[in-house]
Amino acid sequence: MPAIVNSVIENSIAEELEIAKGDELLSVDGCKMLDMIDYNFYMKSELITIEIKKTSGEIEEIEIEKDYDDDLGIVFESAVFDRIKPCLNHCIFCFVDQQPKGLRDTLYIKDDDYRLSYLQGTYITLTNLKDSDRERIKRMHLGPFYISVHTTNPELRVKMLRNPNAGKALENLDWFRKNKIPFHAQIVLCPGINDGVELDRTLADLAKLKNTVLSVAIVPVGVTQFRADGELKRVDKKCAQEVIEISSKYKRVCCSDEFFLLADMPIPPGKYYGNYSQLSDGVGALRLTLDDFKAQKLPKSVSKPFKLVFACSYAAKDMLSEVAKKLNKIKDLTVEIHPVKSEYWGQDITVAGLITTYDLIRTVKDIESDIIVIPSVMLRPYSEDFLDGKTLSYVKEQTNKNFFVQQNIYSLKEVVEFIAQL
Repeated sequence: MPAIVNSVIENSIAEELEIAKGDELLSVDGCKMLDMIDYNFYMKSELITIEIKKTSGEIEEIEIEKDYDDDLGIVFESAVFDRIKPCLNHCIFCFVDQQPKGLRDTLYIKDDDYRLSYLQGTYITLTNLKDSDRERIKRMHLGPFYISVHTTNPELRVKMLRNPNAGKALENLDWFRKNKIPFHAQIVLCPGINDGVELDRTLADLAKLKNTVLSVAIVPVGVTQFRADGELKRVDKKCAQEVIEISSKYKRVCCSDEFFLLADMPIPPGKYYGNYSQLSDGVGALRLTLDDFKAQKLPKSVSKPFKLVFACSYAAKDMLSEVAKKLNKIKDLTVEIHPVKSEYWGQDITVAGLITTYDLIRTVKDIESDIIVIPSVMLRPYSEDFLDGKTLSYVKEQTNKNFFVQQNIYSLKEVVEFIAQL
């Protein structure tokens, strides 16, 4: 995939140079780039020469004088300009393999690219990491990375990832330790497979790597109704309680919010999550959002009667119910919580990022409201597209409702500001 311009930041150098969407950055100082790692490296100069291929096919060579830390202001279509390193595993819990046909094309991509891990925080297994990759990581002092460990038992990891190279997990992680390359670890907890004694072993092995391991996130396996083999069990209350108990013996280890919901236990205080380093894995999202809301100054009233509805995931239901109690104290404001049940995936899938237009429409079409708030994680970034390929405009047409997309999914500040303007 070449370095194609997706957009240009307003008032940036790129805008001044009339670089536009669809243009291709061919080289910087005569050097072709493999990815955003190269691009960021070449940008650290006060004088650069770039080659741009315009959408017309014309190639321009432009010399640019800028401050050392100035970026051109280009947003590329992808962080990787050559071929994305594919996933070579066939994990027993792979969510991609549990999806039906007809969703967005990007949802079927299985990558295992260390560059995307460094640049975007995606998780990698290290099963396809080559010596040349290690050399580049070491030479450029890259890190931290996000690594899917799952288990440090070599035989079990081979079984879980269905890849003979998966058993080298500790060897690879020790290489990170020796080269002082930090990483965050992830464990997808599969009941009866890598829980109990195996989980204890994995956490003990990771603890031996000391400060190289910045954090460990434990998340429950997701099982959809499209999985037919029955190989995986769902995390139940007893399992969730046991996982929380085992993990509590180790530092920098956090269970995702779902574990506490499944265990029927309160969400821990903020100090449990440290610096919230694995929010994208659902670790601490509910606590961070709730604490952020408590810091907001609420208006005493709105100018006219107004009804606001949160269409949320079941995972966020209790947290938002607590928020609604306080918002309902605002004069003339009515707030309701309507969690979206996932008939599409099955009732065990409770996160907002997997909500489809079908389930959202079914939930809100008969609700009386002035505005319906949905989190931006329901949509593909920088778009109105849901994962089933339909758009927010389609939902509006089908429901005749007004929607407010909450852009920062870990803060309700913009919702409070919207209310204050009513």
